[in-house]
Amino acid sequence: MKLILATWLLATLVVASSLVHTTIAESSYCENKCGERCSKAGVQDRCLKYCGICCEECQCVPSGTYGNKEECPCYRDKLNSKGKPKCP
Repeated sequence: MKLILATWLLATLVVASSLVHTTIAESSYCENKCGERCSKAGVQDRCLKYCGICCEECQCVPSGTYGNKEECPCYRDKLNSKGKPKCP
């Protein structure tokens, strides 16, 4: 019984650590890409917030500071509650 519990605990720790590493890598990716995307935005904090949300959901950010949304259809197609583009 102890062997089964120890094996289960070890497996859980391995899976959890790989998920944390992936999340940190994705977060860093989004921070870098959104930093580039929002570098010329008039309201940077808002741009970074929405770009970060879109990046986490879509796993991509279009290149450049404006346009190029055809590179990432998920990012392009996200709409806010008013039917306007959500992602900067």
